[in-house]
Order: sequence, then C-alpha cells, then structure tokens
Amino acid sequence: MQTDGWPLDRWLALLETFSPKEIVLGLERVEVMLQRLQLQMPGTLFHVAGTNGKGSSVAMLEALLRQTGRRVGCYTSPHLQRYNERIRVDGVDASDAEIIAAFTAIEALRADLPLTYFEFGTLAAMQIFAQKDVEIAVLEVGMGGRLDAVNAMPPTASLITNIALDHCAWLGDTIEAIAAEKAGIMRANKPVVFGAPDIPRAIVTSASALGARLLAAQRDYHWSEDERGWTWWGTECELHDLGRPSLPGAMQIQNAAGVLALLEAAGFEALLDKATVDMALSRLRVAGRMQEIDKKWILDVAHNPAAAVALAATLATRECHGRTIVILGMLDDKDVAGFVAPFTAIVDEWIAVTARSPRAVPVMELARKVTDATGQACLVAATLDAALNRATQLAGPDDRILVTGSFYVVGAALDAIRQRC
Repeated sequence: MQTDGWPLDRWLALLETFSPKEIVLGLERVEVMLQRLQLQMPGTLFHVAGTNGKGSSVAMLEALLRQTGRRVGCYTSPHLQRYNERIRVDGVDASDAEIIAAFTAIEALRADLPLTYFEFGTLAAMQIFAQKDVEIAVLEVGMGGRLDAVNAMPPTASLITNIALDHCAWLGDTIEAIAAEKAGIMRANKPVVFGAPDIPRAIVTSASALGARLLAAQRDYHWSEDERGWTWWGTECELHDLGRPSLPGAMQIQNAAGVLALLEAAGFEALLDKATVDMALSRLRVAGRMQEIDKKWILDVAHNPAAAVALAATLATRECHGRTIVILGMLDDKDVAGFVAPFTAIVDEWIAVTARSPRAVPVMELARKVTDATGQACLVAATLDAALNRATQLAGPDDRILVTGSFYVVGAALDAIRQRC
C-alpha cells in the first residue's frame, strides 16, 4: 500500500478499518511483529493492569520514575482528545511525525499479517521508545491481560490495581473469571502488586502456580490516612505524614500505595522518601478524571459500575447547592443499569447521547435503560452539542453538569466546553 505523505488522521482512519467493531485478543500477531522489527526493549518495563485506576496509577508511576533522571516512556489507552496522548516520552506526547514514522516502519514489515488498531498502536509505542532510547517503560494494559497486546512485552514488575466487572463479553462475567485473565500479566520470579484489599482467589492461585512474587494490599504492604494526610508501610520502607495526591477521588491514596509497593518491589527504593513522593504526587493532573471547568462542568471517564460508585461517592462529598445534571454516553458492552444506579440519589436530570464510536449504545436505547434503572425521565439529545446546549439551558447558577460514561463522550465534550467557557 502506498502511504507516502499520509497525515496522521489518514493513518488512523486506515487502522480503524482493520477492526472497526470487534476486539481481537491474542499475542501471536504482536510477537511476530516484534521479531520482524527487532526492537531494543527498555531495560525496565512495568505493566499496569486492572479495571479502574490504571490511568491515575500510570501517571503517579511516571511522575516518580522521572525523578530518577532516566528516560521514561509511557503507553496508555484510549486517548481522550488526540491519539498522540497514548505515547509519551519524558512527559511529552509523541509528535505526528514520530507516530507516522513508526506506523510506516510497521506497515513495511507487516505483509499480510492482520493487525488491529490497538496492536498497531502498541507496536508504534515500542518503536518510538526504541528510537528515543527509553530506559524505563510504563505500559497500561488495554483490556484483560493474558491476551492483551501489551503482554507480548515481558515486564520487570506488574501492578494490578483492582478487579471489577467490565468488558464481560470478552473477559468473563464473574470477578474470578476476569481476575484469571488479568493474572495473565504475571511472570515467574517477577513481582506483581495487587492494589486492592479484596483480592480474588484467582490472583493468589495464579501467582502461586506461576511462581510470581505476589504483594497484596493491606497484607504485604499497608497504608492509613487521616485528615492531615497518609502513611505507607512497605516490606522495608516506611513513609509518614505524606501529602494527599493532587488527583481527585477517594481511591487515589489506594492507587498511590500500590505504586509505591511496585517501586519498592522493583528495586527503586531510592525514590521512596517523603520529599520525593510528595513533590511527584502533588503536581499531577490527568484530564477527564473529576476534571472541573468553570466551577460548573465536571468531566469523568468512568464507564463501569465500580467506577460509578467511586465517582458518585466523590460527588456526594463535594458541596453543591443546586441540582446535578448528567450527560451520559456509553458503549454497548457496558452495564448501563449498574453504572447509573449509584447516581440515583444525587442526579436530578439525565440527558442521553450517542457516543462517537461504532460500539456506542444508540441514544434511544440508552435513555430507555436509564429510565428503567432509575425510575427517572431521561432526555434524548441527537448530538453532543445538543446535549451540551440542553444542559446549559437547564442549569441554574448553583447547578453542576457531569459528563461521563465513556472516553468518547468526555473527550469530545472537553474542547466544546472549554470554548463555551
């Protein structure tokens, strides 16, 4: 295929045709391409898997690792606004030219091997990391673990943030089934941190069978918090009177504790001092995570019931003298009823919209599911702009508007809201 001179958006349009609807799991295609590309892997490679909290954990891990002075690369997905967000080196997003060059190199060697959109992106990240001599790579596992493209790169150490019901069509419909898939990132004799206190049996049995070194939250490392801050105890290190991470949400201290345990297990004890941790975690900003704009708009990419519980709990602690209006768009593999249930006590108005994705729940179906689950009326908007306009019309001076349910909705809304404000 002749791709000379193609801009990035044309490349991405091509990649979307490879797997526009179905998610295709498996490692074989990526493993073949890694052999063909002959890439130099970073000396240290972290995997971050789990259902929720991956983005926050990656941001924390990246911020701390950059304090080493070594070159750090991060690969995350999905992106919020620009594809370039998925690949960054030393905190800087990859340029269009760098991504195009990586895509071109991959396409030149692909021949008839069918690669998915996500596999292309994963390989492009590793190509860019190799070209830029990245010494430490942090890779967010896209979905599951065992058959995720990221898992083709053997990790130095891994973090599984937590397990909840999500992507059930591909990973299974029980916590234990999903945990078994995510346990696939473990490696023999390598540390793996499980970041939530309620550890599934499949994580423990998989670690034992593989010979992985499992470090479990509130068993092998501990934390406590009070009104002043928090304290962390690892296997060797202790940190007292830590400042709270700047990222909003009640789960961020749990996420931070898992990141510190991962660093200790991987031999980065030098980073575990109060000044370094406070400095790194006090400056973090992750777009689309309880992001507030103009004291009225709140944007959050929560998209499964467990994330909804955490988001609703955070909203309940925020002072609001008016009503809460929600603009909601979701994908068709999500549990809509389970997602909206935690919000019933705090949401006054629902507005449904079709997310900008081939996998989106159609707006009429989404509105029906919201009404069935909550007993509340749900307005229907033909477009996201229409939803934003309707929410603005409904909102009084003391009301707040939450945009949530999908990266595809929050990302598209972010620029539009900024322009309005």
